[in-house]
Amino acid sequence: MAFSVVMPALEMAQETGKLIAWRKKEGDRVNKGEPLLEIETDKAVMEVEAPADGILAGITGSIGADIPVGQTIAWIVAPGETPPTEKSIAAVPAARGKTESHFVAVATSAPEPAVMQGARVSPKARRLAKELGVDIANVHGSGPGGEILASDVQASQTSGAARVGAAPVKSANIEIPTTLGRLMAERTTQSWTTVPHFFVTREIEASALNAYREKLVFEIERTHKIRITHTDLLVALTSRVLLKHPRLNSSFTTQGIRLHDYVNMGVAIAVNDGVVAAVIPNAHAASLAEIAQQRRDIADRARAGKLRPADIADATFTISNLGMYNVDQFSAIITPPQAAILAVGSIADRVVAVEGKAAVRPMMKLTLCSDHRVADGARAAMFLNDLAEAVREPNKLLG
Repeated sequence: MAFSVVMPALEMAQETGKLIAWRKKEGDRVNKGEPLLEIETDKAVMEVEAPADGILAGITGSIGADIPVGQTIAWIVAPGETPPTEKSIAAVPAARGKTESHFVAVATSAPEPAVMQGARVSPKARRLAKELGVDIANVHGSGPGGEILASDVQASQTSGAARVGAAPVKSANIEIPTTLGRLMAERTTQSWTTVPHFFVTREIEASALNAYREKLVFEIERTHKIRITHTDLLVALTSRVLLKHPRLNSSFTTQGIRLHDYVNMGVAIAVNDGVVAAVIPNAHAASLAEIAQQRRDIADRARAGKLRPADIADATFTISNLGMYNVDQFSAIITPPQAAILAVGSIADRVVAVEGKAAVRPMMKLTLCSDHRVADGARAAMFLNDLAEAVREPNKLLG
C-alpha cells in the first residue's frame, strides 16, 4: 500500500510551505518517524518525518518551491510497487489537544464578508493586501485554480506593480523581510489590531528566587549536566500558578473560550531573523531539570533553523524574558489564540521600603499582557498576586 507524502499544515492559516531539502533521494529506503524532508513555513524551518516504512518514490516536490498545503510531493511504496499517479490528496489535520478541553460560551463578531470577486482570494492574502496597500485586482494567483495566496500579495508588493497609487521605487536601500520577519510583521499587526490588549505590572522582590536558583545550580548541573536559568524557574512557577487561573491559560475561539487543563509553555527565543516561540509541553508537570533540558534543546534547534513541528505547536501561554538584555520593563504582544503573555524584565538592585526603612533588594518587574475578551483586570491581578507569592517562596511549589 502506497502512502502519500503531502505538504503538511503545521500552523494556523498556513497556505503553503517552501521545500528546503530532501533528506532522502528517490529509491531510498525510509523508516517511519525518521527525518524525510525540511520545509520552511511562516515560523521556521522544520523537519518532517516519514509517515510510513517503505521506498521513497514519485518525488514531484522541487527544492525551493512554494507548495500548497495538502499537495502530494512524493510517495512511500512497498518494494517493487509503482507510485500512484494522482497529483494531490486532501491533507488530514493533525490532532492537537492532549487532554479534553472545556468551553465557556461567549459572543463573537460575525466573520468579515468576502468583498473580492473573480479569482479566489485567501483570507490571509486579503488581509495582507489591505495592510500593504496592494490592489488585489493586479495580483496574479499561484495557488490551486489561480487562488491568490499571501505569498502572491507579498511578491506584488515587493515588485511595486500592484501598490495602490505607488510611485516607482527609486532607492536601492530596501531590505526585503525574511519569511520569519514577514510573519512577525503580519502576526503582530493582526494581534494588535484585533485583540483588545491590557497590561498589568507587578514589581517583585527576587531574593528568594536568586537563592533558590543558587541552591539548585550545582546539584542539577552535576546530575544533569545542565545549568538552571531564571527563565527555567519562571516557566516552572508560572505553569503551576496557571492551573489556578484557567482563563489566562485558555484560547479564544469562534465557539467560545477553550479552557485547558494542561500548560504548554511557549518561550520566546531570539534567532537571527526575529523571534520564535518554542513550546515546552506539559510544563506544569515537568521537573526543573526537565524544563531546563527541553528549553536548551529547543533553543539550540531554533537558532540552527531545525525546529520540528511539535516544537512550535499548541502553546497555551507564553513567557518573553528580556532580562538578560538589561530591560527593566516592557509590554509584549499576545500570540492568538492564546489569552495572555508574561513579559519579564531584569533583576536589578533597587532601593525599596522594608519595614518602614530604606533597603536595597534585587527586584524584578513582571507585566502580564491579557486579552480583555477572556480576562479582566481583577483576574490578571489575582494571577500576578499568586505568581508574586510563588517567586517569593519558590520552594512551596517546586519543593
